[in-house]
Amino acid sequence: MSKNLEEQRRVYEGITYFDRGTVTGEDGKRYDRFAIQTHFVQVGESQFDLVAKYVMPLYRPGDCLSFGAKVMAMCTSNVYKREEIKPGFFANLMWRFAGVNSTGIGMHEPHKLQLVINECGLPRVLFAAFLSAVTKPFGVKGVFYKVCGRGVAGIDGFYDRSDFDIYKDLALVNPPNGDELCNELYEKTGIPTVLMDANDFDRNVIGICEGFPLNEQQLQDSMQDNPSGQGAELTPLILIRPL
Repeated sequence: MSKNLEEQRRVYEGITYFDRGTVTGEDGKRYDRFAIQTHFVQVGESQFDLVAKYVMPLYRPGDCLSFGAKVMAMCTSNVYKREEIKPGFFANLMWRFAGVNSTGIGMHEPHKLQLVINECGLPRVLFAAFLSAVTKPFGVKGVFYKVCGRGVAGIDGFYDRSDFDIYKDLALVNPPNGDELCNELYEKTGIPTVLMDANDFDRNVIGICEGFPLNEQQLQDSMQDNPSGQGAELTPLILIRPL
């Protein structure tokens, strides 16, 4: 599990960040990464203000920014409250057979599973659950998410073990207009931006601005150890500095 370490902590002009060191990509290109710590972002806060406050003091020409998708969901109000989701028959039945992973609750929660049904449609979810059950004895993992689509992995929340009480009764959904949001940030701040949903297993690009200086492989290389850490660390903004 990727964690920001105390010895990596730095403070510059009142901004706390973690120096995640230098990594080398497959093409030999090297990157410094800085995981910038924010306050706990509330629903409806401005993503532009976050970048201005936390990123601009550290930014140098040539840098680019990975903006955490979950924080962007908070900023753009792509959220659902628990009372807004009413688990039906299938959600109340199927969640009992889902697994719990180390980074979150997965589908092992009826409200979250019902939200997936609402987003994907019941037939697709049933088909995904069937294929997952058939392939699990053979050690095949992630079938449910692959069949339902990448967006399902971007649904997070209703997590009773969360370090933050608000996430116990709130679910976040990755914004559907990721490219547009990244272009707006780039236009207003001058920092090339990518919207990423990253954890210790996957690094999914949700949106990317035009003219982003790294290609897909270089971006994956620069984020290979998930420098954004985990949610409790409040480091959703990663400044990537090609060397």
